[in-house]
Amino acid sequence: MTIKPATLDALKLVQFLEREASEHKGNAGKVVLIGGAPGMAGALILAGNACLHLGAGWTILEILDPASARADIDHPELMIRLATDNIHETLNAAQPDVIAIGPGLGKSALAIQCLGATLSYPDIPLVIDADALNLISESPELLEKLQVRNQALPGLTVLTPHPGEAAKLLKITTEEVQSDRVGAIKQLVELTQSIVVLKGQHTLIASPQHPPVQCLAGNPGMGTGGMGDILTGSIAAIAAQGIRHQLDLWQATGIAVELHASAADSLVNKGIGPIGLTPSETILEMRALLNKLL
Repeated sequence: MTIKPATLDALKLVQFLEREASEHKGNAGKVVLIGGAPGMAGALILAGNACLHLGAGWTILEILDPASARADIDHPELMIRLATDNIHETLNAAQPDVIAIGPGLGKSALAIQCLGATLSYPDIPLVIDADALNLISESPELLEKLQVRNQALPGLTVLTPHPGEAAKLLKITTEEVQSDRVGAIKQLVELTQSIVVLKGQHTLIASPQHPPVQCLAGNPGMGTGGMGDILTGSIAAIAAQGIRHQLDLWQATGIAVELHASAADSLVNKGIGPIGLTPSETILEMRALLNKLL
């Protein structure tokens, strides 16, 4: 008999993000997000906007598309830089509190270099999504690097695959993942030794230290391009604040997943969607809900 996962109940932890009057941007953390290859810059910008609106102190985009490496007039708060093959030096100079990689990353030599540098960066939370997961699924060397990092730094890496990316990591079909999502997430945790968020209906979260839990919030309107990117940015933002607000990466991930799905439900209840629900609208609803819960 299959045991049903417990229900995610993380929004009660939002209280830890409440800020004291004396706090400054350093208390909210510095996030570097890496991705946005040519033709896919929007994915990284969406992740950055989520990170910005969910409260990170600094949001820095290392973007791979030269044509997009410029100030965003609509969001001048984003610090947008062109990613180069000096990414190791760039990260060391930035001294981020959290790195997120994957939205629109692509599979170029520079993308692989950026992922290698990210996996080598010590002692901070990492959020790995999208093409970064695809690159790991295609490279035994990158997978081993991820495993070694997690052995040395348990609880500091979260992977956020959709079912297709999960299937690539496990060398099975998407249909097999969907037919046994609990089994699939357990295999992903065993393979990667990471916190894993298996996206989809009733998103699951598990880690080497935590059995699977499921998020019951969410709706079909979330099935649109960019929704996963804003989840990546949201996890990164909350994890960055959590460093100085007594929240670990597991807790930050749970908050972000539940907040993301709950915001989408809130919009549908207001008559915004499910058809045509956009990630940009969801970001603003997440911010509103977060502040209501403080």
